[in-house]
Amino acid sequence: MTTHIAPPLTLAIEGMTCASCVLRVEKALKKVAGVAEATVNLATETATVQAAPGTLPSALEAAVHAAGYEAHLQPETGPAAPAAPSEAAHGGPVLAAALLSAPLLLPMLGMAWGSHLMLPGWWQWLLATPVQFWLGARFYRHGWAALRSGSGNMDLLVAIGTSAAYGLSVWQLLASPAGHGQHLYFEASAVVITLVMLGKWLEARAKRQTTAAIRALQALRPETAHVLRGGIERDLPIDQLVRDDLVIVRPGERLPVDGLIDEGESEIDESMLTGESMPVPRGAGARVIGGSINGPGLLRVRATALGAESTLARIVRLVETAQATKAPIEKTVDRVSAVFVPVVVALALLTLLGWGLIAGDWPQATLNAVAVLVIACPCALGLATPAALMAGTGVAARHGILVKDSAALEAAHAVRAVAFDKTGTLTAGRPTLIELQATATGSHDEALRLAAALQAGSEHPLAGAVRRALSGPGPAPASEMRAVAGRGVAGRVGERELRLGSSRWMHESGVSLVPLEAAAAEHQRLGRTVSWLAEAGAADHTPRLIALLAFGDELKPDAAIAVARLQALGLRIVLVSGDHRGAAEAVARELGIDEVRAEVLPADKAAVVAGLRVEAGGPVAMVGDGLNDAPALAAADVGIAMATGTDVAMQAAGITLMRGETRLVADAIEISRLTTRKIHQNLFWAFAYNVVGIPLAAFGLLNPVVAGAAMALSSVSVLGNALLLQRWRPQRGR
Repeated sequence: MTTHIAPPLTLAIEGMTCASCVLRVEKALKKVAGVAEATVNLATETATVQAAPGTLPSALEAAVHAAGYEAHLQPETGPAAPAAPSEAAHGGPVLAAALLSAPLLLPMLGMAWGSHLMLPGWWQWLLATPVQFWLGARFYRHGWAALRSGSGNMDLLVAIGTSAAYGLSVWQLLASPAGHGQHLYFEASAVVITLVMLGKWLEARAKRQTTAAIRALQALRPETAHVLRGGIERDLPIDQLVRDDLVIVRPGERLPVDGLIDEGESEIDESMLTGESMPVPRGAGARVIGGSINGPGLLRVRATALGAESTLARIVRLVETAQATKAPIEKTVDRVSAVFVPVVVALALLTLLGWGLIAGDWPQATLNAVAVLVIACPCALGLATPAALMAGTGVAARHGILVKDSAALEAAHAVRAVAFDKTGTLTAGRPTLIELQATATGSHDEALRLAAALQAGSEHPLAGAVRRALSGPGPAPASEMRAVAGRGVAGRVGERELRLGSSRWMHESGVSLVPLEAAAAEHQRLGRTVSWLAEAGAADHTPRLIALLAFGDELKPDAAIAVARLQALGLRIVLVSGDHRGAAEAVARELGIDEVRAEVLPADKAAVVAGLRVEAGGPVAMVGDGLNDAPALAAADVGIAMATGTDVAMQAAGITLMRGETRLVADAIEISRLTTRKIHQNLFWAFAYNVVGIPLAAFGLLNPVVAGAAMALSSVSVLGNALLLQRWRPQRGR
């Protein structure tokens, strides 16, 4: 029986603090009837849910609430909807906690210089109590919810640890009301809560920086447009526009919609969408993208895509999806987090019993157990991977590289070989007149004009190449035009009867090709297409050869640079083409590619990729742009599609290059390697804090206040390390 899955729902989740929270929310959502998959992202504080049609959002929200968190369905309001800030983003409570904790901490610091200005015990209690139970109430709420659901999280560790220090201090104070002769630990409980709150506030600020790419894209769409209806121009909200509306775009304004230029010429700045630094010229009939900036010309644009169908909306969805999905390494972290909190609680209990029973110092035992609980909070562990992935996908999007899912970004770093399609990927994808060689009795310019006259009204790709090669105004079309299937075209220019076509047709027409036969053989060896121009009835009624025309698909200007960069990265490069061997090998020689798989049918390209994976001994990336490349793109470990190609190719690929520049392939692999390196660094530091800190705390070498500072620093350092990815810039000119 087939289960139909509706489009994914996105929920904003409130109250998550660590990797354990992520796991618990996911489990709660997956238990809801109809839910096929649920993925929760700590860095974005969102959940993406795949569910059967008819699954009520209220059921999902109730399940999250029962797990101890709050969830709200994010409305589909288009690319301009910003995410709501979390409670940790507000700095007021942090400031209040710091002001109340400072009088408790400063006298302790003064003791290092011989000062003994500790506040009386009841004053300490008065300052610590609001921090513990008012400002720190969130730790109790979330910790109790976790405990009630049979699991643990960072809030539970903080609540248990600080309550132990606070409770011990109250007991000591009641035993000696004057506060003399007993050491109180109010400063430990208050300062730990303050430091944890400070850490979460810094995290929230850093998280907003990791989502800067999304917010920058969201801000591109104007709110209104100048619409021409019934001959009258009026300003309308974007949401009121319909397909085929005529939109007026003045110089310097952002284009509000995707469309075709109906009238006018200008230069368009598309840098925020494609990463292209220079404005590109656009005229009547050209396609333009909403969100790009118009240059000096006035344009009239006919809307073709609105709202969720627009290029900008699709880009935002792709980046959001990539940032919300989990990389394979993150699933390993989730498994560790599932047992992390129970293990830490057990270690804290052993520390308490060990110091209390063996040393007989229960106050010190309590402090050491508190330090263990605080230092082990798994905040950094939960942020290590998503923070790096968000920063990596964000900076890639700014430079024209769209990552569909984080698994593709992670897999790209391990790629051992890259397979390239030829036409439209390494080449421009349209034929060009490489050479026109006239016979000794003719001239180049005359032969080109005659060929252009024969091709004046033709839509054939070779006809376009002839017309583009002609400088100045084109000649009048030939008369008596006729197409001969499989052979070429014939027509009359003035009194001359001309034919332009294949070698076979020339032989059938009795045209001698001997004068240019050697040149034709060389062009064919280089994989070029050869056509012949001849006069069927010359003055002496003998067919006469006029010229040879050689057509080829020009290489993209950056193709050689791209191949050289990939080879410098230690990757094996293979050209996989359906074209005949001569053309494929000619391109490979010019680019320095040693391996060529030519005359490969579209259905066989996937098998070539699979075989290459075995030969290379690792993952393979496939780069293509056409419908025939889709199977290979899907079969590859990393499919990379050119946005200048077909939609099918982009759907099959994990990474889409927004510009038709081949060098973006090397950029994509480079940013993947950098992102993966940041993930590994973050996980190392997240675990290192615990591996070093927990034993120090258990053996009494770490004060709870220092443990709280270290725990807050671990989260901030992980986010700060991830944000370094935003400094990445692609290589150019190499």
